[in-house]
Amino acid sequence: MLLVFGLTAVFRTVSEGTFHCPRCGGDRAYRRRTGRRWVSVFFVPVVPLWRLGPSVACRTCRARFPVSVLRTPTARHMAEALAAGMRAAAALVLRAGDPADAAARARAAETVTGYGEPEYGRDDIDADLALRRTFLERDVATAGTHLGVEAKEWFLAQAVRIGLAGGSLDEGRRRELHAIADLLGMSPAYALGVIVTTEGAAR
Repeated sequence: MLLVFGLTAVFRTVSEGTFHCPRCGGDRAYRRRTGRRWVSVFFVPVVPLWRLGPSVACRTCRARFPVSVLRTPTARHMAEALAAGMRAAAALVLRAGDPADAAARARAAETVTGYGEPEYGRDDIDADLALRRTFLERDVATAGTHLGVEAKEWFLAQAVRIGLAGGSLDEGRRRELHAIADLLGMSPAYALGVIVTTEGAAR
């Protein structure tokens, strides 16, 4: 009798979710899979051999990647991080001045809305103002990890405009803006340039 031997890889899905596919260039569904090599007889796996490393398979283009690809944030996660970061920056700037200033609060609401939270309003501002500073700083720093140089400049300029809505920048708000710039990963000299330029444009 003729026996047909061979090697077969058998995979199983251990989890599913959404990731940023490097090949598709967008957010896609994925399957995280593990596998094992088997000796097969008549194409049927019969003897288990070595384990194969885990991989991530895109359900759209079918390409496979190492699991480290899951560390890349999806577009949705990035958008959420940027909105949370701007909310935190707005709260820090408001607390550094007069948190009840109507013009500054209106500017803060307008800015956060522009970062993807259309329902952001008075109650949300009050809730953010009540948060611990460490939480606000964490959200600003997280947003900074997703921003390029020009985007950090724009982010800081928006925070400056919130401070300027309540009048000229006093020493407290100026210090807070430099602290926000530091959390974003900007140098003191670069931050100073952005703050001064934004002040000048507002006059």
